Amino acid sequence: MKKQLPVLALLVTLTAACATRPPVPDAAGGDAFQIEQDLAGTHVARGEFRAITGLRRGFTATLNGSSDGTTFTLVEDFVYDDGERDRKTWRLERVAPGEYTGTREDVVGEARGYQDGDVFRLEYDIILPSEKGKGRKLRFRDVLANSGDGAVVNNATVGWFGFRVGSVSLVIEPEGVSAD
Repeated sequence: MKKQLPVLALLVTLTAACATRPPVPDAAGGDAFQIEQDLAGTHVARGEFRAITGLRRGFTATLNGSSDGTTFTLVEDFVYDDGERDRKTWRLERVAPGEYTGTREDVVGEARGYQDGDVFRLEYDIILPSEKGKGRKLRFRDVLANSGDGAVVNNATVGWFGFRVGSVSLVIEPEGVSAD
């Protein structure tokens, strides 16, 4: 039995680290988040990626959202704290009330978005480029909610082979609004 305890402890630790859906952010409040309304126009986001290895990477992003009635397009211009820049463009198509499928340059297959009560959830896989060329497939699970003070909070878990390996958190505000 004593020899089985380390194995059991390892299994419990690994199970606890699984990449589950993020809960509703603590800062959530106010009206239900609706992507076509709450991210329409220009917004500024400040966030950070955190890996289980201790790596932290901050960024600022300018978001421009627009809808044609069926497809919501969100252009994200990232500036990382280390100076790197990147642009990603989401195209989310409403396929049923409160349900979306989507694409982005680095998304594998289709993303799935859906209204879940007062929050919006978005689940997708990406290939994270690597120096060796092949890259790693990661699963992102985002939850977006209104904070009640005009901002949007977005928390995401990042998984690899079913295990949580990181997280992303950001606050999105309409352009010209400062968190100070």
